Amino acid sequence: MSVETDPRPRRTAVVTGASSGIGAATARTLAASGFRVVCAARRADRVAALAEEIDGVAVACDVTDADQVAGLAAAAGEVVHVLVNNAGGAFGSDAVEHADAEQWKAMYDVNVIGLLRVTQALLPALRASGDAVIVNVGSTAGRVAYEGGGGYTAAKHGTKVVTETLRLELVAEPIRISEIAPGMVHTPEFSLVRFGGDQEKADQVYAGVRDPLVAEDVADAIVWVATRPSHVNIDQVVMRPRAQAAQHKVHREPQG
Repeated sequence: MSVETDPRPRRTAVVTGASSGIGAATARTLAASGFRVVCAARRADRVAALAEEIDGVAVACDVTDADQVAGLAAAAGEVVHVLVNNAGGAFGSDAVEHADAEQWKAMYDVNVIGLLRVTQALLPALRASGDAVIVNVGSTAGRVAYEGGGGYTAAKHGTKVVTETLRLELVAEPIRISEIAPGMVHTPEFSLVRFGGDQEKADQVYAGVRDPLVAEDVADAIVWVATRPSHVNIDQVVMRPRAQAAQHKVHREPQG
């Protein structure tokens, strides 16, 4: 008895910031959906392990480095169907009066300029697919300001506006543009990085919050957006845990 196999090559997806958290979860979910996933991140050992796990391609890439982004585009190939611009981050939580300008530059560089570099580099391959999707990972911080978050909210507002501009500029092309904007997501590293490795401060972000979002929740939304019929564009998805009604309104249960 012969077994028929699908002769079509796997569609290709590129995920930046794939070494942990939302990026790694998205790469796994895309692979489970049948994609060849190009996993890109600065930490070469982590993306290599992830790529081996999901039968993907590992690329060591800092999205703020033009040469490394060019290498990512070369590794992805001539045709790309999905680009997930996930690389990003928050650094510091000082009030504007005391903010570190270098931290603000770093946040803008990765959340906005990095997104720009990767998108520019991969647009020819996305066009070549004839039916592509760009999903930019933003944040509810890109919609609402809050104390101590000036640099991050400014950067994520930038992510939002770049997404909106791309949708206007590429409307005549077979490329859909979407943004996923999650609220409180509990991942092992995001808050730890923001607070310079201070585990106690990082833990306080989620203290008393029952069931914050996790990386897999956001990955599920990203892959849902990326796999809609080609005529359907999901402009944006804003998602929060049930316990978070807004940036400033979070239900926290008493800690015994």
